[in-house]
Amino acid sequence: MSIFNDFNNAQVAKLPGHLKQFIVAQNYGKYTPVDQAVWRYVMRQNYSYLKDVAYYPYIKGLQRAGLSIEYIPDLQTMNDNLGKIGWGAVTVDGFIPPAAFMEYQAYRVLVIAADIRQINHIEYTPAPDIIHESAGHAPIIADADYNNYLSYFGSIGAKAMFSAKDFELYEAIRNLSILKEAVNSNEMQIATAEKKLLNISENMGEPSEMALLSRLHWWTVEYGLIGTLEDPKIYGAGLLSSIGESASCMQKDVQKLWYNIDTINYPYDITKTQPQLFVTETFQNLIDVLEQFADTMAFRRGGTESIMKAINCKNVATAVYSSGLQVSGIFTDMGINEKDELIFIKATGPCALALNGKQLNGHGKNYHKDGFSSPVGKLKDASKALEDYTIDELNTTGIKINSKSNLVFESGIYVEGLVKDIVVENEKIVLISFTDCKVTESNGNVLFKPEWGMYDMAVGAHIVSVFNGAADKDAYEEIVLISKEKTGKIVYDEKTTDLHKLYKTVREIRESATGFEKLETIFKQLKLNHRNDWLCALEILELVYHKKIYHQLEKEVQIYLELKAGREPEHAKLIHDGLHVIKNPVSQLLIE
Repeated sequence: MSIFNDFNNAQVAKLPGHLKQFIVAQNYGKYTPVDQAVWRYVMRQNYSYLKDVAYYPYIKGLQRAGLSIEYIPDLQTMNDNLGKIGWGAVTVDGFIPPAAFMEYQAYRVLVIAADIRQINHIEYTPAPDIIHESAGHAPIIADADYNNYLSYFGSIGAKAMFSAKDFELYEAIRNLSILKEAVNSNEMQIATAEKKLLNISENMGEPSEMALLSRLHWWTVEYGLIGTLEDPKIYGAGLLSSIGESASCMQKDVQKLWYNIDTINYPYDITKTQPQLFVTETFQNLIDVLEQFADTMAFRRGGTESIMKAINCKNVATAVYSSGLQVSGIFTDMGINEKDELIFIKATGPCALALNGKQLNGHGKNYHKDGFSSPVGKLKDASKALEDYTIDELNTTGIKINSKSNLVFESGIYVEGLVKDIVVENEKIVLISFTDCKVTESNGNVLFKPEWGMYDMAVGAHIVSVFNGAADKDAYEEIVLISKEKTGKIVYDEKTTDLHKLYKTVREIRESATGFEKLETIFKQLKLNHRNDWLCALEILELVYHKKIYHQLEKEVQIYLELKAGREPEHAKLIHDGLHVIKNPVSQLLIE
């Protein structure tokens, strides 16, 4: 088993086990010379355009995050720099479940996809990649107001209830993004995956908390604008890392709307450019809107509606009694009275009990392997909630250890059995355990039989909170739903390997400022063996143009690229943008 690498970063070191399971090694050596050239091209284009439209000084932000225009970032360097502003970074395999992604944000750790987009997706990729995650998210992390919003969003998002449909959608998006980035995918596979995604997205039903929160995340963290409707600046990572959409989004045909709570009514399509974008005046407004939405969520509201969300989730959730006791499991049933108030909750399969996020000793999922159920509410004719009783008051009502007790709830639920244990925490009665116990409803329906063993009865007048996942995730050994589908690993043929060597030689010439005489031979090999490539020729032109050498070669490469742009519409904008940056260079002082 590999040893966890925390990069000597305090935030990464704090990550709990259930989040560490998603981390993969960056394996910096896997990045090819073409990958490095793709990074450099995108970053030069980004700076050329974003210096005028990005909210945060782009280069300053890159430097503070440990990034450069010249090289794909190394995780250790990023962590050394991000650590100075209280953040960290780890690499993962493509998309991870939204709840886990949110929790990383809460821990102030950037999740970075280890892979980089292929050159044929250089403008935009539907899959997460290191350009989007690091060049998009990292530069603005240095802004304190923004990174406070990001981590706070994570802490709210980690509690959001999701539906079983949400995970189907996540799997479909992940599968399509992998296929689109895979070298050997055919059009039929992609079309089938797109059809499946469309079918799921059109039949989601009522959006869950996680679905609505993901919209707020999309229209801020990924595609947000800040300033005024007439002159907004980009801060969203999806725009900052897309050399195509960062330009097109500023056109008048992309509607600009004020960001507010109504933004949750705008779904998004990850595979298409956005028809509208939302502008916030300040980052504080983002927090205000998030607070407004959080007030509607199950973790703040509790009650019947929240348990219903847990039942619809069909995955592990936690219900919190007013005594503070936390019950984690897959909720399947509940009882309500004529006022629609909760009187009973039931979870099936392995369950666990906790207080303040720490599992109660002896009450893990192995002990409660067959589920957990308990009444909710006050005792009949009681002046106060059972959790507020003192031990003396319990004894007065006949509830004492090693004594037979009868409890009648306002709901009519009847509990009779021998009291074996009473758990008190923070002056609250949280749990009463019985043997030889029978629990019945007012209509005679039996909820628990003596032969089923020990009956642990949760104590609490209300369910005050319900949230996604287990209360103590690591004690629960919670392995979040991890996709079996992995991103593809590319095996390069001899011709592609030869192209990599040409890119590597051009980079060595640029960095050493020697060996310029090799450029003519490299260009001939490109024309002869790699007619589909355009980026290496651009890099050759950049060198001879700026060094003012080999004027005949400069002329030949220029003509070659212009003819290629004319013949190949899919490359025309990329080539013309590359030529623009060569003629209007990014200042070397800003790159260093």
